[in-house]
Amino acid sequence: MKNCSKYKRQYFLPPVRCMDWAEKDYVDHAPIWCSVDLRDGNQALVIPMNLEQKIEFFKMLVKIGFKEIEVGFPAASETEYTFLRTLIEENLIPDDVTIQVLTQAREHIIKKTFEAVKGAKNVIVHVYNSTSLAQREQVFKKSKEEIKKIAVDGAVLLKQLTEEANADYRFEYSPESFTGTEPEYALEVCNAVLDVWQPTADKKAIINLPVTVQHSMPHVYASQIEYMCKNLKYRENVVVSLHPHNDRGCGVADAEMGLLAGADRIEGTLFGNGERTGNVDIVTLALNMYSQGVEPNLDFSNMTQISEKYEEFTGMKINERSPYSGALVFAAFSGSHQDAIAKGMHWLEEKKPDHWTVPYLPIDPKDLGRNYDADVIRINSQSGKGGVGYILETKYGLNLPAKMREAMGYTAKAVSDHTQKELKPEEIFELFKKTFENVKSPLDITEVHFQQKDGGITTQVTSEFNGRSITTEAAGNGRLNAVSNALKKAYDFQYDLVTYQEHALEQSSSSKAIAYVGIRKPDGSLAWGAGVDPDIIRASIDALVTAINNR
Repeated sequence: MKNCSKYKRQYFLPPVRCMDWAEKDYVDHAPIWCSVDLRDGNQALVIPMNLEQKIEFFKMLVKIGFKEIEVGFPAASETEYTFLRTLIEENLIPDDVTIQVLTQAREHIIKKTFEAVKGAKNVIVHVYNSTSLAQREQVFKKSKEEIKKIAVDGAVLLKQLTEEANADYRFEYSPESFTGTEPEYALEVCNAVLDVWQPTADKKAIINLPVTVQHSMPHVYASQIEYMCKNLKYRENVVVSLHPHNDRGCGVADAEMGLLAGADRIEGTLFGNGERTGNVDIVTLALNMYSQGVEPNLDFSNMTQISEKYEEFTGMKINERSPYSGALVFAAFSGSHQDAIAKGMHWLEEKKPDHWTVPYLPIDPKDLGRNYDADVIRINSQSGKGGVGYILETKYGLNLPAKMREAMGYTAKAVSDHTQKELKPEEIFELFKKTFENVKSPLDITEVHFQQKDGGITTQVTSEFNGRSITTEAAGNGRLNAVSNALKKAYDFQYDLVTYQEHALEQSSSSKAIAYVGIRKPDGSLAWGAGVDPDIIRASIDALVTAINNR
């Protein structure tokens, strides 16, 4: 690409090296979660949610387990104001949930915000102003001192109005565009705000350090967060919060590394909705922790329902490959992947280990309310024997011999390739029955009689082949062998009977049996057949006939 020299790095490294976070390998406890779906998420929608949708979305967030929910910018519009008043006046806010309201550090907006929250029990008033070099120079045309004064004046007014209201509101401050701000200056502004609020153990302040725009790689942000955490005043009484956006596609990495660097809280949205490329995806963050054995304190065990409601309320679509939530994230089309998953599932059932270790599946889809049949093993022209065999076994109780699985896999692959579509489990089952089960043309056996004779089995077989009926007698070391010998004698068939397996299809007094037969043709290749019947002898004979018809 041309003209890359027109761009330069717009971030600032801390004045001292901060890399202690890099010694840690995972986030070992859940942060405080704050959903900003009803503010950042809603304002990014082409058609923002109406009042009813916002109320239902709020209820869904509560059900998932969010204890802090930013409900909007009540001074920004009548819709935002009405939504907040509806939540308060209709007692829709549980006692253990704190609502958060956003306001710029401007006097009339702050006062309007305080009018909106009257009567609410648990409230965080979130005040912000932009501190970045670009905003100072280009938008506000103010000095560092003037920008700091805006923040301090806002902090003073929050404290004053809270005291006048005789309320117990908590406070949050964001140096907006933190990632484009010199860290030492951001620290200066935040500490000046904290000096006004004088946070205590009983009333902690929140300092939110947003990735308003991503300018750097995630490790730079983590270093900035560590620098702030180490140098903020009243640190033991300050909740350090992160609010990552996703301009460089690093929102989750920023959040995870920021937590390693000492942050306590995350502001984000379900599925990453938000302006431009979106906010950090709390679903991914929470389930990343879950996959490491860490309780996220959010419940996504009914992911399908949550996803459907989200799409209904927002008009947005969740990408099919979105981590954990996408329709295809657990789907394996590749033959080798399917084979590994199928073997892993069998190993899990056999060994019963303490931890989930199935190849290609970082977490158990069932933990998210997904099921293996519909979501994991998916069959198309790229699939193989493992996936096809797994579906037939787990959904329909057919435990095919290994080589027969291979033949069925090629059969399914050929059909999918020809039709250029995915095959559903029921289509695979029907294809198996059509191809390998009780096929009676061109050969069929209409009558069989057995007799024990001279330590062996003698049979009389009446068969039809290409419209011609023959009755043949032959002996063998077993019933199936005797029938096979009779057919060879009648029609001069050339094959060797090499594989025979059987098992019950149902565990009951009226259960049917299935038999599988493999024969080797003169060229060395195998032909397969299956027979299903309450009588295992009849099932085995039908399997042999099908294998001969498939030779």
